[in-house]
Amino acid sequence: TAAWCITCLVNEKVAFSEAAVHQAFAQRHVTYLVADWTNRNPQITALLAAHGRSGVPLYLYYAPGAADPKVLPQVLTSGAVLAAIGSR
Repeated sequence: TAAWCITCLVNEKVAFSEAAVHQAFAQRHVTYLVADWTNRNPQITALLAAHGRSGVPLYLYYAPGAADPKVLPQVLTSGAVLAAIGSR
């Protein structure tokens, strides 16, 4: 995410702040990590490039036991997040 990323800010309000998402994360022991690319951190830039992206948003879900993360859509809903983690 980045402070100037409108899509990121909307996704935070629409998808990640929903009570159902918080509850599903807690039940499934999902840890929500945020990488702030506001100042173009080189490590985040490398992660974006590794997933074929030149900028944010990039949402990755690392499922238990999975070799690779699941790349979520750039525009999210709470339903999309719940589906990605298998809660729907």
